[in-house]
Amino acid sequence: MVLATSSEKIRDIELPIIDLSLERSEVLKHIVKASEEFGFFKVINHKVPEFIIKRMEDESYSFFSKTSLQKQCAGPANPYGYGCKNIGFNGDNGEVEYLLLHANPLSISQTSKTISSDPITFSSTVDGYVAEVKELACEILELMAQGLRVPHISVFSKFLRDLNSDSLLRLNYYPPLITNNIHQLIIHDLLEDDITDASPISSDEARIFSKEVQTCHHRHQQCKIGFGEHTDPQILTVLRSNDVGGLQISPQDGLWIPVSPHPNTAFSIFVGDTLQALTNGRFKSVRHRAIVNSCKTRMSMVYFGAPAPHARISCPSELVTPHKSYLYRPFTWAEYKKATYSRKLGDTRLQCFRVQSDNSDEILSE
Repeated sequence: MVLATSSEKIRDIELPIIDLSLERSEVLKHIVKASEEFGFFKVINHKVPEFIIKRMEDESYSFFSKTSLQKQCAGPANPYGYGCKNIGFNGDNGEVEYLLLHANPLSISQTSKTISSDPITFSSTVDGYVAEVKELACEILELMAQGLRVPHISVFSKFLRDLNSDSLLRLNYYPPLITNNIHQLIIHDLLEDDITDASPISSDEARIFSKEVQTCHHRHQQCKIGFGEHTDPQILTVLRSNDVGGLQISPQDGLWIPVSPHPNTAFSIFVGDTLQALTNGRFKSVRHRAIVNSCKTRMSMVYFGAPAPHARISCPSELVTPHKSYLYRPFTWAEYKKATYSRKLGDTRLQCFRVQSDNSDEILSE
């Protein structure tokens, strides 16, 4: 079991929710501010049809409701396919099941045969969903470019529109904890500690006891990690979840902010490592994690917008000034992806591509 550390601070802070139907100048201002301050925001009025989302959710629930043996036919994730608890190749694990798909239609069509008994419907559903969230991601990236006053607003979105884009779709499924076993364990511990005689307890004592049980349940819920802390290596992440909480972001060391699942029509947007490099550090790649809910199933559908493997990552010259030279050396997505997969989930990777303070082409070691 992976637990959160006691030194962490959990703080409820109002996170930005951006209405994409507002005046464009207002949207630009809000997106830039949120990307600089949090590396995260939610968007509403995004024009992704609700029926497209619902179809994708239904297919996801249908897959994860299968027996373990049936799901394993779609795995192991290497890196694509079905995975359970093991995350990546470096010993990371969590209380999660997931299905990782390449966003390329041909790849989706091929892998659908091991995922669904109706692969045509499944692949059509995934293709439809990916097309919509990709368009949303591109729209947001173009708003970002315009907000940063980069002349060519397609400077970031072109990476996702590339036919060889390495974008992904991951479906995450977090089953509830085995609440009956935990409940019995908590009651046993409380009885051992607080009720040592055999006399019947009063109604007031029963209420106090019940409150203690709920508090212990809450403590179990808060500390068990579903998906460990990390930043996303890609350019932009677009996440849609059900109405169960658990997502947390960390804009600074030791501080975790719970992300409310409401409004349930919103998409959560994360700045990725590659976008931090493309903006010369102006936008921040945000660390985040998922905490398991003890009573309810949580599911998220995550689109990772990525460049083509040989795409060159270098920030536009407009974001370099005499007071702020290039922070990162140019690199390809294939190079950065290799660095990502060679490290543990929570490792800092972008630092390895940072230019030293003397502006040489050497890189800092982690």
